[in-house]
Amino acid sequence: MNVFVFDIETIPDVDLGRRLYNLGGLSDKDVARVMFQKRREQTGDSDFLRLHMHAIVAISAVFRNNDSLKVWSLGEPDSSEAELVQRFFDGIDKFTPTLVSWNGGGFDLPVLHYRALKHGINASRYWDTGEDDREFKWNNYISRYHHRHTDLMDVLAGYQPRANAPLDEIAVMLGYPGKMGMSGAKVWDQYQAGNIQDIRNYCETDVLNTYLVYLRWELTRGNLTKTAWEKEIALIHTTLKQTNQSHLLAFLDAWI
Repeated sequence: MNVFVFDIETIPDVDLGRRLYNLGGLSDKDVARVMFQKRREQTGDSDFLRLHMHAIVAISAVFRNNDSLKVWSLGEPDSSEAELVQRFFDGIDKFTPTLVSWNGGGFDLPVLHYRALKHGINASRYWDTGEDDREFKWNNYISRYHHRHTDLMDVLAGYQPRANAPLDEIAVMLGYPGKMGMSGAKVWDQYQAGNIQDIRNYCETDVLNTYLVYLRWELTRGNLTKTAWEKEIALIHTTLKQTNQSHLLAFLDAWI
């Protein structure tokens, strides 16, 4: 098994907002307020920014490789966005893993595309659709219907947007912890308060939920036997028990 489950957390790209709307004299907080207001004017109610207006502040992952399992956030709390994005695509280049996400096709990956474009980051393995590796012609990261990237939300909804469900509710339905102490809507406030580590911790619990849903899906579609699935669950338990990180131990306590 070579699986890379990922999730990103974002904030408004206030540098872009400042340039787009000629807001040179305003603070980051005020620029973001203008960006949100303009978005509400466009949509009528939602202030969720268009994807190219997001900046990445955390990328977290569960990596299942050979006999090991790792849960972590890429880079350090003070790493630049460019470093985080570069590390993400470097991992794909090195391991060519199966990517797993929840709404990754609709949010996380397009945002990563735009940020890689902004920073001039090489992501050639990710973008390969058979030009360099013929195997990628029939199974690549870009196609919606290939499993080199599995967007669980999209797949489980049968590719019908009206059937989409929130990760939190599906995780709880399956007996997993779901959201713990934060949501994506709170990330900007937490970032302004300097709580980047809390954001990274929250993101890590989200990828754990996603990985657990993925394992259940692998069981239901016959890629894991019941015994193999139980072994994977036991590995997660063992990994979390051995950590000294309070948010991962809290996740385990909420699960058990």
